[in-house]
Amino acid sequence: MMKVLLLKDAKDDGGQDPYIRELGLHGLEATLIPVLSFEFLSLPTFSEKLSRPEGYGGLILTSPRAVEAMELSLERHGKSEAWKKSLREKWNAKPVYVVGNATASLVNKLGLAAEGESSGNAEKLAEWICAREPPALPLLFPCGALKGEVLPQMLKDKGIPMESIVVYQKVPHPGIQRNLHSYYSEQGVPASITFFSPSGLTHSLQHIQQLSGSGFHQIKWEGRASPSRD
Repeated sequence: MMKVLLLKDAKDDGGQDPYIRELGLHGLEATLIPVLSFEFLSLPTFSEKLSRPEGYGGLILTSPRAVEAMELSLERHGKSEAWKKSLREKWNAKPVYVVGNATASLVNKLGLAAEGESSGNAEKLAEWICAREPPALPLLFPCGALKGEVLPQMLKDKGIPMESIVVYQKVPHPGIQRNLHSYYSEQGVPASITFFSPSGLTHSLQHIQQLSGSGFHQIKWEGRASPSRD
């Protein structure tokens, strides 16, 4: 059976990854190795902002990671009880805009009603927000260090106030080298490697080259860009 290595995280809900399932239906044996991890930032500041819902017109959450940062900021800074007693209700009186069903599901678990989840990306969500009555107070936008500029710019162009705070960033997964070594020891050089982000490829490519040896040039690569084979 042809072996395929996927350089990506597993699904957040613990179910079987759809790529593994789909490739398996075509007779391919796929294995996941996560190459990126997330580091959370500015959680004390984020916690303070979440404690002041009266200062904001709503929330914008464009990724599951932003919701995770929200949970952590409340838990680590003693705001969990306040969230249950009053903050949740106050934020629920305001719009909570999200991208995607996965983010919406996590927002619902926090006790908030999400809207805009059918928008598949930040640009579509920005269109959704711009079609609503503009808030008098800024929308709070917890985001990643590499957030796109489309949503902020579209809101700015429409005169919609927004306050962003960087609450997470991508970092190399601490187990990349160990997991790759284990994979190669058990399964050898894969026939194909698929990567899902340029940074994920950057963090793993050197290890793959070393482990593959002369077999590196026989690997078929799939992704946004192919690595140099010089």
